[in-house]
Order: sequence, then structure tokens, then C-alpha cells
Amino acid sequence: MKEKNAFIFFNCDEEKSQKSMNVFYNKEIFRDLKVSRKALFAKIEEELAAGRIHAKEEDIPAIRDAILNGNPTDASAYIQYGTILSFPIV
Repeated sequence: MKEKNAFIFFNCDEEKSQKSMNVFYNKEIFRDLKVSRKALFAKIEEELAAGRIHAKEEDIPAIRDAILNGNPTDASAYIQYGTILSFPIV
């Protein structure tokens, strides 16, 4: 049986340090479902628009592709002041 994962977006410092990730601030959990992945990408777009995270304009397609079609955690490499972590669902 394939392990199911959930994804959480965290605002964080530039080093993506664990201590800068606040589960009380970022408490929205995105399941590994098409609709949830779309919601996760919408969350990234919202954070970008608000200026809370940064990403180069040319990296947006790679971020979108990783979240919608690949491994959402891969999008973290393109995001400054934000990261996406994966957690197994039991």
C-alpha cells in the first residue's frame, strides 16, 4: 500500500530553519489530492502577492509543476522565506 502524504506550507527564515516554522501560524494541511494541490498552489500565489515569500518570475512554472504534478516539496528550492514539508498520513 502506497504511503499517503500531506503537505504543509511554512513561512520561514531565509535558511528555512526548523525554529522559524510556526505550526500555529501555518496550520493549513494540504492532502495529496488534485483539489488540495491546487489549493496549495493558490496559497503560494497568495503569499507571493502579499510579499511574505519571494520567488523569481521565471521559477513560477517550475513551482506550479512541482506542486500540481510532481513532489510539492521540490517547489521549496525556488521559494525564499517559505518551504513545503511533507508528512505521512497514518
